[in-house]
Formats: sequence, structure tokens, C-alpha cells
Amino acid sequence: MYFLMVSILSATPYSPVHPVTNVVPLSLVLLVSLIKEAFEDWKRFQNDMAINNTLVDVLQDQRWECIPWKRLQVGDIVRVKQDGFFPADLLLLASTNPDGVCYIETANLDGETNLKIRKALERTWDYLTPDKACEFKGEVQCEQPNNSLYTFTGNLVMENQTLPLSPNQLLLRGCSLKNTQYIVGAVIFTGHETKVMMNSMNVPSKRSTLERKLDKLILTLFGTLFTMCLIGAIGSGVFINKKYYFLGLEKGVEDQFNPNNRFLVTLLTMLTLLTLYSTIIPISLYVSIEMIKFIQSTQFINKDLNMYHVETNTPALARTSNLNEELGQVEYIFSDKTGTLTRNLMEFFKCSIGGEIYGTGVTEIERGIAERNGIKLQEEKVTNAAHEKGFNFDDERLMRGAWRNEANSDACKEFFRCLAICHTVLPEGDESPEKIKYQAASPDEAALVIAAKNFGFFFYRRTPTMVYVRESHVERMGKIQDVPYEILNVLEFNSTRKRQSVVCRYPDGRLVLYCKGADTVIYERLAVGNDNLKKVTREHLEQFGASGLRTLCLAYRDLAPDMYESWNEKFIQAKSSLRDREKKLDEVAELIENNLVLIGATAIEDKLQEGVPNCIETLSRAGIKIWVLTGDKIETAINIAYACNLMNNEMKQFIISSETDAIREVEERGDQVEIARFIKEEVKKELKKCIDEVQQYFHNVSGPKLALVIDGKCLMYALDPSLRVMLLTLSLNCASVVCCRVSPLQKAQVTSLVKKGARKITLSIGDGANDVSMIQAAHIGVGISGLEGMQAVMASDFAIAQFRFLKDLLLVHGRWSYLRICKVVTYFFYKNLTFTLTQFWFTFNTGFSGQRFYDDWFQSLYNVIFTSFPVIILGLFDKDVSASLSKRYPELYKEGIRNVFFKWRVVAIWAFFAVYQSLVFYHFVTTSSSAAQSSSGKTFGLWDVSTMAFTCVVVTVNLRLLMMCNSITRWHYIGVGGSIVAWFLFIFLYSGLMTKHDRQENIYWVIYILMSTAYFYVTLLLVPVAALLGDFIYQGVQRWFFPYDYQIVQEIHSHEPDDSRTELLEIGNQLTPEEARSYAISQLPRELSKHTGFAFDSPGYESFFASQLGIKAPQKAWDVARRACARSKPKVSKKEKR
Repeated sequence: MYFLMVSILSATPYSPVHPVTNVVPLSLVLLVSLIKEAFEDWKRFQNDMAINNTLVDVLQDQRWECIPWKRLQVGDIVRVKQDGFFPADLLLLASTNPDGVCYIETANLDGETNLKIRKALERTWDYLTPDKACEFKGEVQCEQPNNSLYTFTGNLVMENQTLPLSPNQLLLRGCSLKNTQYIVGAVIFTGHETKVMMNSMNVPSKRSTLERKLDKLILTLFGTLFTMCLIGAIGSGVFINKKYYFLGLEKGVEDQFNPNNRFLVTLLTMLTLLTLYSTIIPISLYVSIEMIKFIQSTQFINKDLNMYHVETNTPALARTSNLNEELGQVEYIFSDKTGTLTRNLMEFFKCSIGGEIYGTGVTEIERGIAERNGIKLQEEKVTNAAHEKGFNFDDERLMRGAWRNEANSDACKEFFRCLAICHTVLPEGDESPEKIKYQAASPDEAALVIAAKNFGFFFYRRTPTMVYVRESHVERMGKIQDVPYEILNVLEFNSTRKRQSVVCRYPDGRLVLYCKGADTVIYERLAVGNDNLKKVTREHLEQFGASGLRTLCLAYRDLAPDMYESWNEKFIQAKSSLRDREKKLDEVAELIENNLVLIGATAIEDKLQEGVPNCIETLSRAGIKIWVLTGDKIETAINIAYACNLMNNEMKQFIISSETDAIREVEERGDQVEIARFIKEEVKKELKKCIDEVQQYFHNVSGPKLALVIDGKCLMYALDPSLRVMLLTLSLNCASVVCCRVSPLQKAQVTSLVKKGARKITLSIGDGANDVSMIQAAHIGVGISGLEGMQAVMASDFAIAQFRFLKDLLLVHGRWSYLRICKVVTYFFYKNLTFTLTQFWFTFNTGFSGQRFYDDWFQSLYNVIFTSFPVIILGLFDKDVSASLSKRYPELYKEGIRNVFFKWRVVAIWAFFAVYQSLVFYHFVTTSSSAAQSSSGKTFGLWDVSTMAFTCVVVTVNLRLLMMCNSITRWHYIGVGGSIVAWFLFIFLYSGLMTKHDRQENIYWVIYILMSTAYFYVTLLLVPVAALLGDFIYQGVQRWFFPYDYQIVQEIHSHEPDDSRTELLEIGNQLTPEEARSYAISQLPRELSKHTGFAFDSPGYESFFASQLGIKAPQKAWDVARRACARSKPKVSKKEKR
């Protein structure tokens, strides 16, 4: 809007410049943006057309007709074939598979590749052929279109019969049909009303902190512009006087120069100067930064093989380019545990059955605990142990039917049956134990079914109403029998219920409810009695948790037929409800999920990802504080924290837990109001006590690092407005924080607490749907493309395959991006201020009349041609230290956290040198030109002097860019040299041509006249030297006496070769030739780079290495002087070494 307003003003009679001066830069910038937007719109249009014109079979006149998706309407009957995608949200009517079953893949919705089962209502199974489908008449009553992918509430009314509809009958657009010849369905929602389209909203827009500070800098420039215009306008009002008779200001003079109306003169001069000084606002700044960030994301981050995961063929992905530099300023990381710190590859490891622990393995966590306690473990190797993906169990007492000899064999049998029946797993492939594959909603569930198979209870087939299990050794050793179990009801797992139940009927008619879930919810629903088993099993659960294992409790209940029939009526009624169906189903489930008999518990190992401990240690050294937010028990979370170097024995731990005797005693009374009041008071006391201890530790300089562990129940009260300040105060003083048993909402609340309360830059990383709110709440969201689908990735700003890649993402790309963008912004500020101030100084010599100093085209092309390309090269290729050194010295990252390179002090230094250089340009050139003459003996005029000054400005600001570079590549030479050459080519052509359309014969032949004199060459040599002398001295003093940390590292490694090629070769061996070649091309500028500016031997090494060890050691004056006077060691030549 500002540039448009200035362009309009430049078309008025009061403008000293031609409209082209402002219109051309604005047009060029808008053209670049227009081309970018048009290209993206064209790609979107092509994708839309391709999708909308996809053909699908629709029932018309008793036969299938192919029509494009875009012509589908609600109520159409469609046929979708195998591997085809559903064109709309469909009600499944019939399938070629028996019992109206079909299999679908939902990867496009949630990233999960495991197959899901959908089943048509029995009443519609016959509508499979065109003749039968034509007879279908019914009315669908359902909820309004919404974005909930996993819920659907509706009824199908056919022949006055109301049939309840659930998500099991809904086929969502974007899913594909698998293992089914074809299905027939009725269209319910189309186009933008489909669930996938209603989920396709953009990720909440995020702006980086540096970008918001840039806005303040632009406002400062506006203030400077206004001040300059005001000074000139007031000066003009004062200067205009009739005594200057030679100006002809008496009669018929323009309003702008009328001495009789000085106020109008001041006002009009204000507008004149506004157009004259408009170049102080860099019109191409935002476009250049956007271009730089885009290339950084697509070419550097996305193609970095250090963040490429070979096993899953997954590269890093920058889903937005707005936050590149924000990656270099992160101070807090909030991480999920399962699938983020761990591999999410679950293996059945141990179990507790009937009060007896089975499983002899030792976990990584147990080894870590033993090492911390100085105990050396010797794990016994079992040569005949069965090992399969998902099953890492060693105990001869249960394997190959040996469980029959156990005293609790009946409990073992119920335990294994529960594992084999209570799930929603789909078998795939041959019905043999060796070849069968399981499609499970989670790795945990698959591991439990695989465990049942290895224990002799092989689940091999599923229909909508039956589960088939091949049982071994049940009646007698060696006997195998196939047993069908009828599945009557499935009570689904969700994050609120934290349990899953199945009601099944045995072949002999026995009705059983099997239930598995978190220990907290299962124990609440156990029948009275059997206290010893409950106590022992709870101890086993705590033992498993301390070993870092994921636990589930298993229980069952025998059901009486009458009681079940009564309950089932309520269940069907709740399932048919159109309002609050989920809530009513949960209430009905509560009626039957009680009086359970405890069977035992499972313990599943989820190993740490490769490189996690090293990554966390490195990030901690970089000044980044890491919080783990997990749903695991407190013991599990603490031991995981130890295993990944988040906590150690030297730390002082503050543990705030609801698992205390006092809280348990209050909870047993059952008064919810009293429980809430008591826990809140307890949390308040604990927080106050911890804060008091923290204050004591702060008085001790060498005090230990602090760690906080808090569980979800206490966190709920700690996040209360009255306590959150105390929680924030305590948390910010801790090096590590672990939150256990937290919900997805609490994850987001904790993230927002630090983001808004502490105003620190935060990063959230997770891999599952439960991490989406946390990812979107942080400044930066990072998704792990793991085994829990792609919801986290789709909501994130950056996606990586492994947690350890955070080290490269933050310490390398984030740090480089921050450094580069800071330099780009300050350089833009400097070069525009320098150029505009030369015009400002000229105003004082023109009676504040608004006379322009430069030609219109000079002013137009300064930003978009003569100084634009080098700054983009700076933003792309500048590199202070190599990637390996960035990770070797993670303390360098702290400069970004402190925002060292974009403080107001830095801006003020650049502004000072801009003022200094503008004074040199203007006064040196104007003063020296007064005594100079052309080859014909004439003195130089205004346009000769301004062309000379402009040449000096272009040369100097481009050379100044080289001085601020830490590394020089061929692109720097091309950019800087090309910009200077572009200026000379332009002026040769521009001043050599004259047309009848010229405003004045201003520039004609000027450059040729100038270059025919020695004055031009002497001035072109001396002025840039004089202008840059101050910068050179400042940089030398700064590097010598007040070095940045990265400058010290540069000095230490100044004679070492760049190792980027070595890193490439090591990783390139694992890639295809095309991938290696692509990476090599993207790395060319880095390989050719060489450090410059190491002439100054920096003192202050002690303070730098002290900071690495966490010790504050400021430089002493005598250390600086001693190092300044010390002789450097003579270099040893290669020949001498030989």
C-alpha cells in the first residue's frame, strides 16, 4: 500500500521524479509475486481438474455408466472397483466379499497403511447387481457435514424400519478399496462437504520472531523517513523568501514556492520529499527473503542426506519456509516419547499371569540403571528362544505348551485367549503361522496378537461376526484344534476410555467379556476380593514400569445370558441414537465393564531410537531445554529420561506426584469435591517447597542442575490460573522437565504456558494424532513420519524421520538460516539508508526545494538490479563454520537463542556506518568535483557529479557485502561482480542514447566524459576505500578484542579443509547414484567455499571453552593484551614435515 501510494504521488506535479522511478520497482516486485502465485494456482488447477474428471461407475437406467467425479450428486448409487478411490463419502450397501465386508486403506487420510474393515448392514447385502441396486429405496438421516474422520452418527430408514449407521458403514473420500473385487455404495456427502475436504484447511499461519522484529525495523525506517521529510519541509518553509530575487518568487509562482503561504509550501514540500526519499523503504526486501527461505527449504533442508532415513526412504521435509530462521533460536523443545524418542516398534517382552512374572530378558533401561549403580549385568543367552518381529520373549515355562505344567495354567489359558480375541487386528495372507501378516491399528496390538500366536493361540481368520483361533496344547500336549469365537460386541478403545473390550460367545455357549487397558482404569473396575493378586500384580506393573516397559492389564468377566440380553438392548439403543451417540455408548459400556476378574499384565518394550541420547546431550549443550510429555507411568518416564541423557544422578530431582498415601486416602473416600480441593492444596505446597529449594541452589554458584517430574493429575491443578505462575517459575529454572500421564490437551497447555508466559521460542515434536495440538501450539511444529500415521506430519511445519535429525535441523540449518537472514535484513537496511542519505545531504544545498540528485532510472534500478542478486547469494551460501563444526561446538547455537545478530545495537552500528559512508560519498565527490574538469576544460555539472557518486555507491555497497561474508563461493564473485558490471553496461547504453521522449538531456554522454578523465579513476579508487575504512577498522577491533564464539572456532580451524565432501561420501554409499548426484549438485557451493577474514588472531579462547563447560568466565583485559602481544607459532611447511 505504501509503495502504491508513493507511485500515485510520483504522478502529481509536486513530484521531483518521474512516475517510472517508483512504478518500475513496484511492477517488478509484483510481477515476481504474480508469477509465483500464478504458477502455484496453475498447479492446483491442474490437480483439481485431474481429480474432478476421474471417472466412476454410477447406476443409470439399470446399468453402470461412467461419469466424472464432479457430476456426482447426493443419493447416487456408485460402484467402486478394487484399488479404486472413493469419489465421495459413501454409505456401504454391498460388497463382493461374504457378509458385506470390504477392506479399505486410509493412508491419504491419516497415513496409516494397515487395512481397515468396513461392513454393510445385513439388510442391504443383496444390492450388488444393477437390477437389485435399482430396487434400493431408503432415507438416510445423519449428522451435518463435519471434519471428524472417526465418527459418524446416522440412521437408515427402509420400509418403516430404522437401522443405526456407524463409521463401520461409511467409506470416506480419499480412501482406497483393497482385497475386494468391488463395492456398491450410496453417496452421502460430496465435494467440499466430504470429511477429507473439511479437514483440508491450512495449518495455522505462523510468523517467525525475527520477521515480527523486522516489522518494527520497517516502522523505524518509516519514522526516519518522516523525520527526514519533516526536516526538509520545515527547511523549505524557512528558506522560501522574496529576498532571493534571482529565484523569481514574486508573481505567478507555483504554490510550492510561494513565500506568501509558507504553511502550504511546507505541506507540499513534505509530499515532494516523500517521493524523493521513498527508496529508504526496501521494496524488494520481503520478496528477497521469501525467495531465500524457499530455496533454503527446498534445496538445503529437503535434500540434506544427513537427515535422510535410508530404512524408510524418508527425507526431511520443510512444509513451510516461513520459520527457517526460527529453527536457529529455539530454547525449549517439547517432545512426545513413544515413536518420537523411541522406535514405536513394540516387542512382547515380559508378562505377569496370576501373580507370577514371566520373561527373563533385560531391557536397555535396566542396563542403564545397573550401570548408574555400578552393577555389571550378565544376560543369559537362550539358544532355543523364539524371536520374531514383535516378540522378544524368553521363558521356557510358557513356550511350546510348557504353560500347562504351571500351577496357574487356567489363568495362563485365559490370558492367551484374551490376547487372541480382544483386538481389532485383521489377518492377511496365508493362514499359516509363518506367512500370515497382521494389520493392526497400533504396534502394541499387533505385538499382543503375535505373542498369542507364539504361545499356541494362533489367530488366523476374521469375519464381521467371528474370530477363528488355532489353539495348541489346551486339552492335552500336542493337540491342535480350530476354535471359532462369535464376536457379539466390540467396545472400542479411545483416549478417554483407555481400554478395549470384546463380548464373545464360546462354541459351548459360554459368554465372556475380555477387557484390556491401562492399569488405572482396569483396577477401578475389578470385582471385590482377590486382594493379594491385585497387590502382587501392581508391584509387577511398577517393576515393569521401572524397566521402561509399556504395560496393559488384562481382565475378564463371565456373563449370564439374561443379563447380557438386557444390556445388549441398551447397547443397540445407544448405537441408534443420533445425538451424543459416543457419550451414550460409553455410559452403556460402564454398565458391563465392572466386576472384572484380573488375569495379569503385559509388558512391551519400545526401544530408544538410534542416536537419541547423543542428540539430547548435544542439544542440552546448545542451551536448549528439553521437556518430555508422555502418557506413560512416572517410573517409566523417569527411566526413559535417564536412558536418553535427559536426566542423570548429578541432577536434583523435584517429583510432584498424585501417587502419595495422603492423596490415595482422600480418593478412597470418593468425594470428588474434597479430592479436587485436597490435590490442589498438595500441589500448591509442593510447588512452593520446590521453588524455595531452587532459590537456595541459586545462591550456590556450583549448584546442581535441576529436573522436574510431574504427573498428569497434579499438572491439571498446577495449570490452574492461580498456580500456573508458580509452575512456570519452577519449570524455567529446571534443565529438564518430564510430564507423565498427560492428555493431548495438557500437552498443548504446557507448550502454550512456556510460549506465552515465558515468551521463549518453542518447538514441539511428535509422531501421533495425540501430538497435533502440541505441535500447532508451539512456535515450530516438527512431525516424525513414523508408525502412528501422518497426522502429526500433516499438522507440522517440518517433518523428519528420526529424533536425532533434530541436531542437523537446528544446529546446522536453523543456525545457518538465522545467521543468513539477519545479515540479509541488516544489509538491506544499510544499503537503502546509505543511498537515501546521499540524496538527503544534497537537499541542504538546494534550498530544500526537492531537487533530485540522481537520475530517475538510477533510483528505480538501484534496489531491483544493481544490489539485488548479491544479497540473495549471501542469504543462500554464507557459512560461518561447517556443518560438522556446528555439531562439534553446539555452544555456538546459544548466539541464536540470545538473538545476538539482530539486536537494536547491531542495527544502530549499521546505521552509523550508513551515515558515515553517505557523508563520504556526497562530500568527497562534490568537493573534489568542484576542482575537476572534463577533457574539454569544462567543470562538471550536477549529472556528472551524481553519476560519479552513484558509481561509488554501487561499487562500495557491493564490496561491503563481501566484507560481511564468512565464506566466499563462486556465486559471491558472480553476484558482486555481475552487479557492478550490470551498472556499467546500463550506464554505457543509457548515456549513449538520446530520444525525443527524454525528460531532459541529463545523462547523455556523461559516463564517457567522466571516464575520459583521471578524476573518475582516482575517485573510484579512493572513495570506496575511505568509505569502507571505518568498517574495516571496526571489524578488526571487534574480531580481535570482542570475538563472537563462531569467530573463535574459525580461528582454531582456519587451516583445516572443508569436510563436507567426506560427509557426502560416507552417506552417499547407501544411496542410489541419482540421489548421490542430486545431493552433490546441491552441495557444490559449500564444497568450493573457503573461509576468509582470519587475519586477526582472536584472544578469548578461555572464555569460550569455559562456556562449553557451563562456567561463566568473562575475558580479562590482561588476557586480551597478552594474546595481542603473543607471537604466533611459525607454520611448518609440508617439506619440513617430511
